[in-house]
Amino acid sequence: MSVFARRARAAAGRMHPELSLVSYTLLGHLEESDGCRATDLAAHCALDKSTVSRQVSALERAGLVARRPDADDQRVQALHLTEAGRRILAQVTHRRRAAFRERLAHWPAQDLERFADYLVRYNTSPGPEPEDRDAYPDRTDSR
Repeated sequence: MSVFARRARAAAGRMHPELSLVSYTLLGHLEESDGCRATDLAAHCALDKSTVSRQVSALERAGLVARRPDADDQRVQALHLTEAGRRILAQVTHRRRAAFRERLAHWPAQDLERFADYLVRYNTSPGPEPEDRDAYPDRTDSR
């Protein structure tokens, strides 16, 4: 898992020099959710609020994220992708998918099916309970 995480961080840097793996993940959720509050973003990604705050600030400075009043509660600011954010996210997503296709191109179909099944199983397994998150220090890692 450490090698996988290290490769993912390195690949994120190659895909777009200003976009860390955490930033890419945050942008992806903002696109999927059509915007949300920073606290909801932190909860969804199981990240510390301060980590999300630093990442969001950097994304705002880069013009990839903007704050707007929440539709349900005008007192709350919701985060949304800007057009530039959507463009960069689409570019990085396209490059990541191409890299995965290239890396897996020579795998036999049976191995690909098994790998896909394992990924589904892994991704649908419940994560650690909130009190257990201290046992996973990388969860708040902002690299």
